[in-house]
Order: sequence, then C-alpha cells, then structure tokens
Amino acid sequence: MDPFRGQGGIQMLLTAEQDAQQVVSTARNTKMARLKQAKEEAEREVAHYRAHLEAEYQKKVSESSSGSYTQRLEEETKVKIENLKESSARVSHDVVQMLLRYVAPART
Repeated sequence: MDPFRGQGGIQMLLTAEQDAQQVVSTARNTKMARLKQAKEEAEREVAHYRAHLEAEYQKKVSESSSGSYTQRLEEETKVKIENLKESSARVSHDVVQMLLRYVAPART
C-alpha cells in the first residue's frame, strides 16, 4: 500500500474540516446579521407605533381642552335648558290652576 495515499486522505479530511468550519462560520455570521436586522426593524416598528399612539393621545387631549369640547357641552346644555323651558311652559298653567284650587278653599 502506498504511504502517500494515507497522507492525502488526511489532508483531504483537514481541508474538508476547514471548509465545514467556514460554512458554519458564514452561517453563524449571516444568522447574527439577520437577527440584528430583525431587531432594528422591530425597534423602528415599535417607535412608529408609539409615535402613532402619542399623536392620537395628543389629539384627544387637545380636543378635550380646546373650545370644540367646551362648545359642544355648551350646545348640549342650551338644548337641555330649552327643553326644560318648553316643558315648564306647557305645564305652568295647570300647576298654577292646581295651586289656586288648593289655596282658594283654605282662605274661606
């Protein structure tokens, strides 16, 4: 048997092992780069979502403290006051008549 043939086989195994280590190292580096990229994308999405929620919150705060909210409440109050005035105007005559009936007999 050829003694050099054994040496060639060992050399092939060493070369194959180095190639395998390079493949694993490349895969590991690619995986780490992808994880870093995914983390950055997630952070951007979170920042965008947070900014969106903050904008909605500020809009609601400004609406509640602005004149539009106060104006709406004033309009609702005016409508309720008008309804009460109309209701009292409808029944005021009857209430006066009822009071006069109860007060008039007490005088006599």
